[in-house]
Amino acid sequence: MKKTTLIVIVSMLAIVSLIGFRLASNKKKIDEKNQLPTSTNVAIPVTVAQVEAGTVTQQLVKTGNLIPFKEADIMATAPGKVTRVNFELGSHVGQGAALVQVDNRLKELSLEATNLSINKLKKDVDRYNNLLAGNAATEVQVNDVTYNYQNAQNQAEQIKKQIQDATVKAPISGQVVKRTIEVGEFVNIGTVVGSIVDISRLKVEVLVNEKDVYALRKGQSVKVTADVFPGKVFNGQISFISPQGNAEHNYPVEITLSNGNLLKAGTFVNVDFSKSSNEKALQIPRSALVESVKNPYVYVVEGNVARQRPIKVGREFGDSIEVVSGLTAGEQVITTGQINLSDGAPVQITK
Repeated sequence: MKKTTLIVIVSMLAIVSLIGFRLASNKKKIDEKNQLPTSTNVAIPVTVAQVEAGTVTQQLVKTGNLIPFKEADIMATAPGKVTRVNFELGSHVGQGAALVQVDNRLKELSLEATNLSINKLKKDVDRYNNLLAGNAATEVQVNDVTYNYQNAQNQAEQIKKQIQDATVKAPISGQVVKRTIEVGEFVNIGTVVGSIVDISRLKVEVLVNEKDVYALRKGQSVKVTADVFPGKVFNGQISFISPQGNAEHNYPVEITLSNGNLLKAGTFVNVDFSKSSNEKALQIPRSALVESVKNPYVYVVEGNVARQRPIKVGREFGDSIEVVSGLTAGEQVITTGQINLSDGAPVQITK
């Protein structure tokens, strides 16, 4: 009986062990199937294009914003209380026109008193000169009276200048575009009470690159167009070419055009110099760009790997785009296959 029981126990243990072994074996196989394949150093097929410094041939057209030919602030030239304002917002004024009057009554009274003193001193000078001729006065007395007379004349001239300064005049001819003063306000010397712009003529400043600026000359005629007046051409002239360029080798060029009160300052315009620009520029296919032109980068082939390279782009020429910085001529940029790439990934160039 005991022997039979022992045999049963041993058999059950053997069966349990066999089941455990089979389960462990099956789990190992399942784990092997679920395990992700380890990365292999497989080269990704890509196509490339060479960075080229090509010639860009296009019309030399620049854009800019119109600015007034002249603009100036209306500033108080004497301190005091404003008694009169002779302009409104939008008024057309001529240079030298009286625009603001500052209270100068005390100065006028002072001038009247000084003129009375001058008249008296003039009589004293004449009288002492006559006395000196009759040896009834000394030269010292005559000199003192003459000094007082001349000093009073100088004081009168100073007061006249102060009275003139109490009248604020227009520094230029044009239209008032700002008024910041009312009757009764107090102003100091230099207080800005308004602004005037002269748009009988307008100016626009554009930047021209080094290769093109040497073909321009002062006085040269140019064509100016504005999107707000489609089909209309305004005639302008080059009025200034800067002798000094900026860090990017671009030179400020100023164009002046007659207006006839049609255009407004601040209008966006195109300036056509009526010549072709043959400018060198690095170019790559647009398909090489990863992400957008606002945050562009490309993959460059270095050896047999792809290297991510941020770049700065410029103008677009059809299927090509200008590279301002980040690449050099002769480098190879990847044009297809970028979706599978990361920095340092191995690549294989295909035709």
